[in-house]
Amino acid sequence: MSPRVYPMLAGLALLSTALLWAAAPADPPPVPVVVELYTSEGCSDCPPADVLLAELDRMQPVPGALIIPLEEHVDYWDRQGWRDPFSSADFTARQREYASRLHIPTPYTPQMVVAGRTEFLGSAPQKALAAIAAAEQVPQAAVAVTLDPGTDASSLKAEVRVESFPPGIREKAEVRVAVTEDDLSSNVRAGENSGKHLSHRATVRKFMSAGHVEAGKPFSADVKIGLERGWKRENLHVVVFLEGRSTGQIFGAATVPASPHS
Repeated sequence: MSPRVYPMLAGLALLSTALLWAAAPADPPPVPVVVELYTSEGCSDCPPADVLLAELDRMQPVPGALIIPLEEHVDYWDRQGWRDPFSSADFTARQREYASRLHIPTPYTPQMVVAGRTEFLGSAPQKALAAIAAAEQVPQAAVAVTLDPGTDASSLKAEVRVESFPPGIREKAEVRVAVTEDDLSSNVRAGENSGKHLSHRATVRKFMSAGHVEAGKPFSADVKIGLERGWKRENLHVVVFLEGRSTGQIFGAATVPASPHS
C-alpha cells in the first residue's frame, strides 16, 4: 500500500472507532446515504479516493448511516493516454449537472458528492464522514427494492417501491436505478497511472430511470435490467434512489445484492 494512502485509512479507522463508541446501544435501522465518487484511471490523484470509497463501504464508519457507494468513471481523462475501461460519457454528463447545481466552476477528479447535497475532494476522509453524518440526519423517503430470484442469467428483474415521502418534500423525484460491481481491477499501461494495478469497488456498470414519483402518491414499478457478458453476478448490487428533479438532492435509497449469496 502506498505511503500516501495509508495515513488516510489510519485516520478513517480512528474516526470510525470514535463514532462507533458514541452510538447508542439500540439504534433504529440505518439511514441510506448515497455517496458518489467521480474518478478515472487516467487521473493520478484518483487512486486514494477510490480506496477511501471502498473503505467507507467496507467499514460503514458512521453510526446510523448505511453508506451506499457509487464509483462513477468519467470519460474526459480518456484522451490523456489511457482509456479507462469503466468510463462513460453518461457519468461525465451527470457530474456536469452537479457542477451546475452545486455552483462548481468546472468538473474535476476525484470528486465526492454526498446525497446530492455536498461536494468536496474525493480523498478527504474527514469531510466525507462529516457530510455522511449530516445527510443521515435528513428525513428520508421509504424506498424498497426486491429482486425476482427466477430471473434468467442475462438479466435482473427488480420490483421498486416508494412507500412514503419525507415531510416537507414537494418536488417530483426521479427514481434512479444503478447496477454496481465490486472487485474490478486494471493493469494501467499508459497515462498518469502507467504501471499501476488499480482496484475498484461499487463501480457503476449501468444507470437507468424507473420513472418519477410525486409527494403523496404511491409508486411501484417492475424494472428489467440487462446484464452484460463478463459482469460477475455475485459481485453486483442494485441501487435505487430518489433524486429531486429540480434540486438533484437524494432523499431516499435502497440497495440489494444481485446474488443471494453476495
